[in-house]
Amino acid sequence: MSSRQRESSQELAAKIETTSAQIAVIGLGYVGLPLAVAFAEAGFSVTGIDVDVDRVEQARAGKSYISDVIPERLDAVVRAGRFHATADFTPLARADVVLICVPTPMNKSREPDISYIRLAAAQTQHYLHHGQLVILESTTYPGTTEEMLLPLFEQTGLKLDEDFFLAYSPERIDPGNTVYLLRDIPKIVGGVSRTSGDLAEQLYRRIVTTVHRVSSARVAEAAKLLENTFRAVNIALANEFALLCRALSMDVWEVISAAATKPFGFMPFYPGPGIGGHCIPVDPSYLTWKARLHGFEPRLIGVAQEINSFMPHYVVDMVAEALNGQGKPVNGSHVLVLGVAYKRNVADVRESPALAIIEGLLRRGARVSYADPYIPQVTVNTTVLTSIELSDELLQAADCILIHTDHSAFDYRRVVERARVVVDVRNATRDLGNCANVIRL
Repeated sequence: MSSRQRESSQELAAKIETTSAQIAVIGLGYVGLPLAVAFAEAGFSVTGIDVDVDRVEQARAGKSYISDVIPERLDAVVRAGRFHATADFTPLARADVVLICVPTPMNKSREPDISYIRLAAAQTQHYLHHGQLVILESTTYPGTTEEMLLPLFEQTGLKLDEDFFLAYSPERIDPGNTVYLLRDIPKIVGGVSRTSGDLAEQLYRRIVTTVHRVSSARVAEAAKLLENTFRAVNIALANEFALLCRALSMDVWEVISAAATKPFGFMPFYPGPGIGGHCIPVDPSYLTWKARLHGFEPRLIGVAQEINSFMPHYVVDMVAEALNGQGKPVNGSHVLVLGVAYKRNVADVRESPALAIIEGLLRRGARVSYADPYIPQVTVNTTVLTSIELSDELLQAADCILIHTDHSAFDYRRVVERARVVVDVRNATRDLGNCANVIRL
């Protein structure tokens, strides 16, 4: 390490140690806002940057729109002057640390869409300066940090380790999880260089209990994809086993419960209407896309994706079967969907199977309504649906009730007692025992 490198890294390390480093977080969503608040609570001066003006105004006012950040925490750091939100990127010019926490969805062709990373990286490049540490947190394919960000930043004439530092640390937040909070989840850190990794590790140790250091940014990127691909593959197995159990007239939930009594060698995963959210449906596709560029076809991952993608269609068939049992066709029947969020107790419909299920029901001519205390409105193709309040009259009038998301706010006993027929794909009615009008996955 040259004297210039040593001087640059030591200067930033001292700022991190004394919490005098100024931090900028690009993207104030379910990853960026909790991260920004955590660093502000640790004593750093944090600027949150987002192009969504409404989101910025709420954050400025100390009003949290993310369930994992209670309003009191956000309001406290805003009032203390340690957190400020803006739609302006000029604060990057004085930031010592830049954290990129932008979305990485799939495009219509189911290929990685890293356009948000490109836009954030371009802004960072414009304001890149001596002594700055940039960390990418967005989920992406292995090689993004080294192959895209590093060359872009070096175009400025600044040099890695001498002028700037670059690392990758994947977000691992589980929205709605009240057991494992940000500080409790080990932080994986991989630097493009050793010095970059050292500084990133030092930074995260200020807000999390455990930092797991890996040898490179590429390894950190791959680890993130592996952990969610693992979940996707095992959910696919549970889904396929559910189909098998229905064919053999067995209760898949009982089978899984029995298998889970083994204290080693088995981890329970559960079937459902499909997979949703940003991570599990998307991450395997990022990994598959990168693998194919290198001539490798990940067959197991592909089969798992096919099984999980099939589940919404299977749920539509279950609803049709339930209606047939009453002598009714799907066409013209009223189907009430309970929950459209991708998981329980969160306000998020990204990649939610409910959207594909509703689309399938509408295509077959069903009259569809939904109730979800977290999602006031959804658009399925060109059809706009608004969440409705549950009433005894509504529950009794519906030809079929589909429990898609097992929100804790729903009174499932009340639902079952008043419904004509219930299709439960989340095992939400398990505590009610065997009910003649309930069809479970």
